[in-house]
Amino acid sequence: MKVVILTTSADGVTGHHLPVLFNCKDIEIVMVVVSEGQIPNRKSKYLKRIKKILKIGLFGAINGVKMRRWYNEGIKKYCHIENAREFCILNNIPFSSVPYTNSEETQKIFKDTGADIGLSLGNGYISKKVFSIPRYGMLNIHHEILPQYQNAQSIIWELYNGSAETGYTIHKIDKQIDTGEIVLQEKIPIVFRETLSDTVSFNYARLFDASVQGMVHIFENFEQYYLNAKPQGKGGHYTTPSLLQFLKIKLQFKKLKKERR
Repeated sequence: MKVVILTTSADGVTGHHLPVLFNCKDIEIVMVVVSEGQIPNRKSKYLKRIKKILKIGLFGAINGVKMRRWYNEGIKKYCHIENAREFCILNNIPFSSVPYTNSEETQKIFKDTGADIGLSLGNGYISKKVFSIPRYGMLNIHHEILPQYQNAQSIIWELYNGSAETGYTIHKIDKQIDTGEIVLQEKIPIVFRETLSDTVSFNYARLFDASVQGMVHIFENFEQYYLNAKPQGKGGHYTTPSLLQFLKIKLQFKKLKKERR
């Protein structure tokens, strides 16, 4: 099966998953496409940012930037992450950059690859003009349980709701974000570390390790999983936490960690 990978970063989840997927005998990676993150409609983008800041507050926005380290540099202590561009060069995997995710360049590359299926790793919204091109559409790996945690950052919102369980969901991509039919899902107990930040980083790395094995398992049994995908029910939609929400996350973290000692 021919697979085209679409991502917004040459490291992160792509740098972690790519070496494992490359060694999966049931697929051929025909192209890795990395979006450079250019903004085609700056006015619309900035209006969305302003609307989000008004919703979560200035502290929420500043803290959201801080928390990015938990999901980026933080996880590198706990799992190996390659540079996808360098890995592709070393292993003769076609690699291409596009100005932005849903660009005409992306559409052309997808068509030219003749891929059977696309795999989204670390993207935001993907247009139907892109996800409908491969024969079987596209799959996305969401590192949280769906439909309860649509668009949610991993682990923190589970803690917010008093849960000591996280997980990942591999689903088909449709016209909205994180709403497509579920192909595979696995729940994982949260391992509590000394601090909230380290707990997030450590468990996010565990989700990376689990989700790539789940993706390999799907490719090894593709028809069984793909044809039996299940629609999602009513979902819960999340964004960056506000000040009050973040304080609750910290309180719940301390409470749940204490209960498990």
